[in-house]
Amino acid sequence: MPEAGAGNAERTAPLRLVLADDHALVLDGLRMMANAERDLHVVATATDGERALEAVRRFRPDVAVLDVQMPTMDGLECLTRIRAEVPSTRVLLLSAFADPVSLRAAVDRGADGYALKTDPPQATMRAIREVAGGRLVFPASVRRWLTGPRGADPTALTQREEAVLQLVAEGRTNAQIAAAVFLSENTVKFHLRNLFAKLGVTNRTEAAAKLRQRR
Repeated sequence: MPEAGAGNAERTAPLRLVLADDHALVLDGLRMMANAERDLHVVATATDGERALEAVRRFRPDVAVLDVQMPTMDGLECLTRIRAEVPSTRVLLLSAFADPVSLRAAVDRGADGYALKTDPPQATMRAIREVAGGRLVFPASVRRWLTGPRGADPTALTQREEAVLQLVAEGRTNAQIAAAVFLSENTVKFHLRNLFAKLGVTNRTEAAAKLRQRR
């Protein structure tokens, strides 16, 4: 539910947050910790994905912090809807598990960051600030999952990377690619970095040439 604005007079342009988690203790803890920071302010909380999406639509926060597992609509689906409807809001996903399926889905759906509930609470506050500043944030301990599942061909492009490559070959800018596939520009840059490495190229022209060679 929307939070009162008491105490905001002392803050200078705080980051406006929507928090969503179906565990009341986790949600209350995050809210209290965020509101105790001078540069953060929680404008709404939610206990399921549908209410989280409604809050994002209404308040258009700087950052939405979403639990991956929530009733009625999970964090990943909520992320997809936010990307399509309120692309200016950065999205940080929260999870108790660093499983590869959720991590890859988070990247493919355009998450700005992924934080673990097992990390110290201040790490989550730091992640909020970093994604608000335009940085893609994922825990160092799980970044290896982002390049592909164990045993897979390390040079094989993912479905999302193939889509980005096709748009690169069409001469689209990062902003145009982001709009076409409902991702943030940050995430597009992440995919470009990965596909350049997999293709063994250093720029967009070389990547486009590789695509033409494959046809």
